[in-house]
Amino acid sequence: MPDTRRSLARMLAVALLAVASTAAADSGHPLPLWQINGHGNSVFLLGSVHLLRASDHPLPSAIDAAYQEAERLVMELDMDDIDPLTTQAVVAELSAITDGRSLSDLLGQRRYANVEKESRKLGISLDMFARSEPWYVAISIEQLMLMRAGLTQEHGVEAHFVGKAAADGKEIIGLETIRQQLGLLDGLSMPAQRNLLAQVLEESADLQSSMAALIRAWRHGDTGYLEQNMLAEMKRHRELYRTIVVDRNKDWVRQIGRYLGRKDDYLVIVGALHLIGDDGVPAMLAQRGHDVVQLQQQ
Repeated sequence: MPDTRRSLARMLAVALLAVASTAAADSGHPLPLWQINGHGNSVFLLGSVHLLRASDHPLPSAIDAAYQEAERLVMELDMDDIDPLTTQAVVAELSAITDGRSLSDLLGQRRYANVEKESRKLGISLDMFARSEPWYVAISIEQLMLMRAGLTQEHGVEAHFVGKAAADGKEIIGLETIRQQLGLLDGLSMPAQRNLLAQVLEESADLQSSMAALIRAWRHGDTGYLEQNMLAEMKRHRELYRTIVVDRNKDWVRQIGRYLGRKDDYLVIVGALHLIGDDGVPAMLAQRGHDVVQLQQQ
């Protein structure tokens, strides 16, 4: 049985935010990488982890081979065209409480006191979040804890391929904008936001160790493990699952379907949680009649 008390924040990390990886010189196992053959071209789907350590490289060679074959890259966001100032403005706008209330008001006195106590254990002051919505507090704390564990965007999967694409002159296409992505979290109901914050704080103290098994499963393309330990529990949080996973997957499948049959090959890189289960992108594409194959590390 998965530890359902400790899985919500980890699920969000794989779906939208950040997880870590472990480099290994192993072979002969599945990868978080799928291939869909169109009429004259191929689309590769890579399940991503967004923050990594330098020691997590190199990535499996089959992943780099898919990059070499693809003329175009597709990511959740157009990572080579993101303006930091614009992003900062969008974050400030969407995360702010605008009706005069405070974080304490949104959480309630008892819940706020508990959040403040747990945050203090992590060396984090809630003062900086006094006018921020709970979803933003949750992802900020989680990202801070991952960074403390030595994980950075600079070593993440997207950054790795953004650098290669810039050097090789390959185009990067975004599936959504930063406003759309953060708007998903901003649009969560207040009960869902409170629950997310509580779960992040509960697991933050041992985030690094609790992620280890999940990361091994990611690197080895173990969709069964990920589905049992993450997806099954996420489905219990219906609003979060529908908003963060299902609705986005449906939109992405429509976009990916348009890439099939074109001249160029594509490498599509999205959070790993989007590629597993019956509601995953590979399954949705297969349901549409496409030939979808999970690739192996040779």
